[in-house]
Amino acid sequence: MRLKFLLPVFVIAITTLAALKFLPRGPARPTDAKPVVEVSTADATGISAVPDVKFADTDWPQWRGPKGTGVAMKQSIPTTWSDNKNIAWRSDVPGRGHSSPILVGNLVVLASAVEDDETQLVLAYDRKTGDEKWRTEIHKGKFTASNKMHPKSTHANGTVASDGSSLYITFLNDEKVWATSLDLEGNIVWQKQAGAYYSKFGYAASPVIYKSLVLIAGDNWGSGFITAMDRETGDVVWRKKRTSVTSFSSPLLANVAGKDQLVICGTNVVTSFDPATGEKNWSVPATTEATCGTPVTDGKSFFASGGYPIAQTVAIDGATGKVLWENNRKIYEPSLLVAGGNVFGVTDKGIAYCWSAANGKEQWKKRLSGGFSASPVACGDNIFVSNLSGDTFVFKADGSAYKQVAKNKLGDDSYTSLAIAGGDLVMRIGVGKGGSRREQLVCIR
Repeated sequence: MRLKFLLPVFVIAITTLAALKFLPRGPARPTDAKPVVEVSTADATGISAVPDVKFADTDWPQWRGPKGTGVAMKQSIPTTWSDNKNIAWRSDVPGRGHSSPILVGNLVVLASAVEDDETQLVLAYDRKTGDEKWRTEIHKGKFTASNKMHPKSTHANGTVASDGSSLYITFLNDEKVWATSLDLEGNIVWQKQAGAYYSKFGYAASPVIYKSLVLIAGDNWGSGFITAMDRETGDVVWRKKRTSVTSFSSPLLANVAGKDQLVICGTNVVTSFDPATGEKNWSVPATTEATCGTPVTDGKSFFASGGYPIAQTVAIDGATGKVLWENNRKIYEPSLLVAGGNVFGVTDKGIAYCWSAANGKEQWKKRLSGGFSASPVACGDNIFVSNLSGDTFVFKADGSAYKQVAKNKLGDDSYTSLAIAGGDLVMRIGVGKGGSRREQLVCIR
């Protein structure tokens, strides 16, 4: 009887495996990858002595804001808007990209890619009026082949970073990650290769500024690396080999447990580096193979989530790397957010969660409408996050229950995170669908 029962199961299994042979699997793992050449610095003391970069209160200078955590300074901004309400300006953006806008002085800056002529660009808009101030061509040609890109990905995923006087951007081009520095007038100061990159689904990490360095992650399945380049010259100061596994997260820079730490998740571990030298502080098996979100911190612990092929959200002690709590929830594309002693996350499928930062206890969960790629940001006691249908949910950063403040419709989609500073809320949206889709930058004020 047991064999009679197992036979149909065996036949189904064999049939399924046979069918899987013909499913698209993406590109093959590279066999010709060049080994990562590690570089160590002899100037760690000098780098550590450089003053921290100071940002103006009116700036949102990099991915996830001044501290890289998605938290804005408390300020007065609208919580409701529409096509004809609280819109200061809206401007067309050429091409396509998931690069979120940044706010630097009187400029709004972002990256984009025009696929028809394979051009990767950085663009700046007047913050008051939305007029385009300049556009600079960073690369022309040599785009990654479409079979090595995820359908949702673009050739301009990374967000620009600024130190207040210069801009830094990374693009994947010609199977390499290139770092480029520009001045605030759009002139290229330097452009150098950060490392080789063998694409499985594209490149997504954004650069991070630390003292005299710009820090760049390049997790890929050919020759994974993390590196630091001199902000003035682009010279490599240190480079460390990473496990050759494809992942997509940007690192977080934070001072926790009395020291500066550069923390990144993905490749089956969460790892803390000394940002001045690249030496490991600690590394712990956690999250999963592939992650997209940036870790966050409450000043004591780090929180991260992923991903693929398994699901996990985890809290890690910032001093020791010890796992404090974990669950099997999956926040893959969006990053987490910490506010008011709680950890907030919205899954790709639109379920919002709130956990206690101290012990991981689930405080509440709420199904929102639509799918999500953007990361939530907080301003005051409100959290803002946009979905893939152009709806932005505004809800309280409250651990007692989900308390919705507003749901605002603008455009037809939104893949990128909001920038909030100086009373401005700036977002990148898609308008139209299919071949008629175009992108816009919108300032809500």
